[in-house]
Amino acid sequence: MAVCSAIRFGLIRSRSTVRFQNKTVRSSHTCLSAGDIREKLRACAGGSIDLEKRESGIAVITINNPARMNALSGSMMLELEERVHDLETWSEGKAVIVQGAAGTFCSGSDLNAVRAIANPQDGMKMCEFMQKTLTRLLRLPLISVALVEGKALGGGAELTTACDFRLMTSGGVIQFVHKHMGLVPGWGGAARLVRIVGSQNSLKLLAGVKKVDPDFGKQIGLVDEVLHCSSGERNTLDQAEQWLSQYIKGPEAVIQAVKRVVLSGRELPSDEALTAERNVFGTVWGGPANLEALALRTKHK
Repeated sequence: MAVCSAIRFGLIRSRSTVRFQNKTVRSSHTCLSAGDIREKLRACAGGSIDLEKRESGIAVITINNPARMNALSGSMMLELEERVHDLETWSEGKAVIVQGAAGTFCSGSDLNAVRAIANPQDGMKMCEFMQKTLTRLLRLPLISVALVEGKALGGGAELTTACDFRLMTSGGVIQFVHKHMGLVPGWGGAARLVRIVGSQNSLKLLAGVKKVDPDFGKQIGLVDEVLHCSSGERNTLDQAEQWLSQYIKGPEAVIQAVKRVVLSGRELPSDEALTAERNVFGTVWGGPANLEALALRTKHK
């Protein structure tokens, strides 16, 4: 199983990371074994999750269900997992941008899908499925960006927290509306939110259902950059790629190694993170990029 996870996730072959990989694989395996919930999700069709891989090493995932403000139908939840799996094995990749179609990000779960799995048992299985899919998205060896144009509501707000960075257009809004539905986040959004903005701000956003506009988002650290788009300017995706370019200059092996050491530092105990970092260092030491830099006598500027 450790070998399979190394192939799928491209994580480091160390004792500590194998342990971390196994956690990931067990999560994935649990999802795959939930055939009953998959069939119910598949029956709730509508929309699509589109994936484009570019020669620049940037992939673009588009949540495409404009008739329902890009709400995730059951079939879209399954497609999202498939797209994430595709990116787990993309050796030429450096980054992924997650965006919504037609000027809005995502309004959470499609109510038709919610009604179809309204009983507690199915609700828990759907929750587990999405929790693990978004965890795999966050653990990709790619730098990930949520491009929030328009509204990111409920599960859509949770999706933004499964990316490394969040960019927002001037009219964008992130809002955890779960309390209005008599719920709390279930796709891992609350746990990730606390890590991003702290417990006090998380309470404000979840208990107060506070709208996060670009200014407030930057103030609390949920939004990394605000994109100001107007007629005559490049579109939001072009601006997002331009912003992202500062972090993905260089060979993909090095960019992926950077993401791996950050990932291990974030999720592993300190001693295991140090071991993982040492092993990632070993994968790039003496590699093509390192040897080229030494040959050119590259110096810090």
